[in-house]
Amino acid sequence: MSVIVFHGSTREHGNTEILTYRAIPKEMGTHIYLREYQIEPIVDQRHDEEGFDKIDDDHQLLIDQLLQHDTIVFATPIYWYSMSTPMKIFIDRWSQILRHPNYTHFREALSKKEVYAIIVGGDSPHIKGLPLLQQFQYICQFYQMNFKGYVIGKASKPGEIINDHQALQAASHLLPSIK
Repeated sequence: MSVIVFHGSTREHGNTEILTYRAIPKEMGTHIYLREYQIEPIVDQRHDEEGFDKIDDDHQLLIDQLLQHDTIVFATPIYWYSMSTPMKIFIDRWSQILRHPNYTHFREALSKKEVYAIIVGGDSPHIKGLPLLQQFQYICQFYQMNFKGYVIGKASKPGEIINDHQALQAASHLLPSIK
């Protein structure tokens, strides 16, 4: 099983990364830090006769990497009951990939993927993270991906996730077949 992790946090070495490394150590998967890539927001041109304009950014490079793996892990802090901005922009652009002539296989390829989510929030994350979990479930449902599981951690200040022993334990068992 090959695993790719998309890190959505804008904070380097943050709580979400710490929790994610417990599930998928750095050496056990491909870790992509979206904050290190240029991904332009989508301009909705789905119904334009010419279709989408070509965008010179890193999105297709990331899609190519995603397609090479069996398992996708989305790791993001909870931002206003949803995913981080870099993660949202990355996934929003999937609408454009669906219509790209070089990616006619995109939807079918995604239907063969397993998906996990690792999310961290400060205040009541097990409640305030529910809309985010639903969002991931709906994305998976749309692409017929298999949403296999998730871990929610509680932390606000840098490094605070080490105090959430339940989340750390759950993360260490999230993908047992990779260890």
